[in-house]
Amino acid sequence: MAKLGTGLWQRVAVTIVVSVTTALTRKNWQRMDAVPAAGPVILVPNHVSHFDPLVVAHYVYRSGRWPRFLGKSSVWKVPIIGFLLVKSRQIPVERGSVDAVKSLDRLIEALHEGGAVVIYPEGTTTRHPDLWPMRGKTGAARLALLTGAPVVPIANWGAQAIFDPRTNRLRLRRTDVTVTTGRPVDLSRWAGREPTREVLEEMTEAIMLDVRDLLGEIRDGEPPALYERPVTRAITSEETP
Repeated sequence: MAKLGTGLWQRVAVTIVVSVTTALTRKNWQRMDAVPAAGPVILVPNHVSHFDPLVVAHYVYRSGRWPRFLGKSSVWKVPIIGFLLVKSRQIPVERGSVDAVKSLDRLIEALHEGGAVVIYPEGTTTRHPDLWPMRGKTGAARLALLTGAPVVPIANWGAQAIFDPRTNRLRLRRTDVTVTTGRPVDLSRWAGREPTREVLEEMTEAIMLDVRDLLGEIRDGEPPALYERPVTRAITSEETP
């Protein structure tokens, strides 16, 4: 595995994440070798719990990559946590504002450096009653079209038993958590196209269907149609990562 987290605060972040996930999860990690070992990659997980970013971060780190998450800027304002996010090179986004463009620029820069960026295409924890994926926002598709970086789906299941977004219930007990990685999403038909709304929505549909089907494999169930996400009033939210 590549040497990762060599800076002081990166090591602190790794220690915290690994300690918490080790204490609270029994890991069933599959297909870690499907995470590209080097080069730019856009990793797109489903989002079932506020706890699953820790699980996905640990999984990606153990696969040999340093994950750089895109997350709500409000988290950066939390004492200590915000400081660690900055030091571990995570990327905040101000959704629905002109500052969202700066986040896109930072993501492009990270990919040009050969980084592994993690974008939750749903933008928030799923609102589906049984936690199947929703239709996604177009940020990951836009980033893929601009950079040519592969989009690789990740599915996780089990973190919702630790923190369930439907009930806001926290249960601090060791829980079985499964994470797996799929093949890169086939986006070749859109290569070189202009990033129109139609193109980005078609690409996002392909991305989310791959994420959904991958989740169906580890849940051992037939996935339903993508859940129609709640309508928001933010005019530009569909255009941001």
